[in-house]
Amino acid sequence: MDRLFEFVINHYVLVSAFFVLWAVFFSMEARRGGQTVSPQQATNMVNREDAKVVDVRDADEFRQGHIAGSINIPFSQLAERLTELDRFKDKPVVLICKIGHQASAAGRQLRGSGFEKIFRIQGGIQGWRADNLPVVKG
Repeated sequence: MDRLFEFVINHYVLVSAFFVLWAVFFSMEARRGGQTVSPQQATNMVNREDAKVVDVRDADEFRQGHIAGSINIPFSQLAERLTELDRFKDKPVVLICKIGHQASAAGRQLRGSGFEKIFRIQGGIQGWRADNLPVVKG
């Protein structure tokens, strides 16, 4: 452990560059999955731009509470069910999952299939609920 600290002290420029590149890499990867929007911004997009909300959680989680009007396509089935979303290619698509990680991967998949307007709800359904926004059960 002492050698690690010695290395960091002696090569602070190299270590700093590593962390900057690491941060840039993860930032770029996150953007490829779609722009992050707040729950309120997502609500505005649905109301003003006719955005479609796609929930990529499992069906059981979806039944426990979801955004009204959202479509449930579990992430594990997204590749097979992608054609269900083709009619929304010209509209904004807002992705939501449990906390936001699967939505990013789903966004990359949609972008690869020709979707241009991809957004992810920050914090997923937990962020939605934290903002006291309504969910529908069933």
